Amino acid sequence: MSQTDIEIVVDDPTAPEDDSPSVVSSGTIEILVCLLLLALAITLGYDNWRTGASWDATGPEPGYFPFYLSLILAGGSLYGLVTALVARRATSGSFVTRAQARRVMAVFVPTLLFCLVTQFLGLYVASFLLIASFMRLVGKIALWKSLLTALVFTAIMFVTFDIAFDVIMPKGPLEAAFGH
Repeated sequence: MSQTDIEIVVDDPTAPEDDSPSVVSSGTIEILVCLLLLALAITLGYDNWRTGASWDATGPEPGYFPFYLSLILAGGSLYGLVTALVARRATSGSFVTRAQARRVMAVFVPTLLFCLVTQFLGLYVASFLLIASFMRLVGKIALWKSLLTALVFTAIMFVTFDIAFDVIMPKGPLEAAFGH
């Protein structure tokens, strides 16, 4: 056996169980995505038709090219929708299991909260909270390491963006208290 044929398998103790029940099938997700893309194409097509999707004396109107791109998107969406509906009669596999969805939500929910908290506390405080909580709750890293890493990263981010490059970032009450 050559050296390239050796496979290294690492077990993840936190991996989702193989026997976890399915939340939604792949066919359902395909249909949902095609419908969402079709709705987007219709919205874009209408808006570009409204702004002008033809030629005038000086050339194409502002909505000409985007209108035809939305027609292409609508056609592709309809094709995908018909294909997904025809294939739905055959068995389709699971898109996500309950255990996999739980792991995705463990990342999605804090990230969504980060976006919301940024509006009120500013980017730097929200980043500190996100990093520290991810390290502690998801990574199971010691509290002092989580807090120190979050503090160092946030400080580096502040120095880089606010001081070195003078980039305008969302600020909160903490930065206002320090005069930034």
